[in-house]
Amino acid sequence: MTAATPSSTQDAQPTFDPTTTYWQTIVTADELPIPKDPPYQCGYPAGLPDGRFLVLPLRAIPEDRSRCVASLIANHAAMDVVETLADFMADQSRDFGAELVVGLPTLGLAFAPLVAKKLGFTRYIPLGYSRKYWYKDELAVPVSSLTTPDHAKLLFVDPNLESELRGKRVLIVDDAVSTGQTMVGAFKLLRKCEAIVVGVTVAMRQTARWREVLVDESGAAIPMAHVIDSPGMVWKDGGWYPET
Repeated sequence: MTAATPSSTQDAQPTFDPTTTYWQTIVTADELPIPKDPPYQCGYPAGLPDGRFLVLPLRAIPEDRSRCVASLIANHAAMDVVETLADFMADQSRDFGAELVVGLPTLGLAFAPLVAKKLGFTRYIPLGYSRKYWYKDELAVPVSSLTTPDHAKLLFVDPNLESELRGKRVLIVDDAVSTGQTMVGAFKLLRKCEAIVVGVTVAMRQTARWREVLVDESGAAIPMAHVIDSPGMVWKDGGWYPET
């Protein structure tokens, strides 16, 4: 994975790679194609729990190109990478005591069936953005996200699955959490179905803005398992540095 990177000068401008070569392999520290420590240029070495790394491409914040985050697009990744991340997600959320796994669209659905299988379940419940003609308005909530800030969507659960959720201890699976708004929508929808959210598992925590909103009705933090962290970054002196 090579990239044209800006020179290390005060007035250099950030550049960004195409993402087609990212997310294809997990590497050891000796195999890293980029520096382990900042300043970073086009990629970020996200550490895994076993000491290996997944190199993530950096993407500018739409409203401020002097800030960026690392990106993970699961349906562009190698299947081995997705399976490895799902194994970590399942292992780290096993103690939540869930009775059912719920997958969030869109990219959380790449992980949810794998996590469910790893935890010993034979099925999982998918939520979705696509409305079928038999869906009910009362089983839908509006959501927005960091990647689609100007496009409000509705999050649905199939009415035929409502009874499967009622009274169950539920683990929510998603690819990433950033602002937490999609997750908050899922909490509201699952409460409508009388499910009990006992935890969340994600492949990536992106910045820390989600901490303020991922709470239950009493204000207590919802337990979360994650594999990798993606800090917010700022551009200075010709490179990207994690925000402090």
